[in-house]
Amino acid sequence: MALQPNNPLHGVKLEQIINDLVAHYGWEYMGYVIKIKCFTDNPSVKSSLKFLRRTPWARTKVEAMYLNMLKQSKKGSSN
Repeated sequence: MALQPNNPLHGVKLEQIINDLVAHYGWEYMGYVIKIKCFTDNPSVKSSLKFLRRTPWARTKVEAMYLNMLKQSKKGSSN
């Protein structure tokens, strides 16, 4: 496996991304920002994982949301 020192998603599992986003934002906000049914109708980590693994465009949006959350957290902690 090649090293990816500049890739913040390297080694982070999709399940961890979802759990971190839910803890930070909550399902309601996630469903508002990314309009997918697995975030709005009876949301769960299991249903989200199933959908995101099959749907590249949605996974890309979730990963971008996660990266934005990390950037905001880093910006907030540097003050």
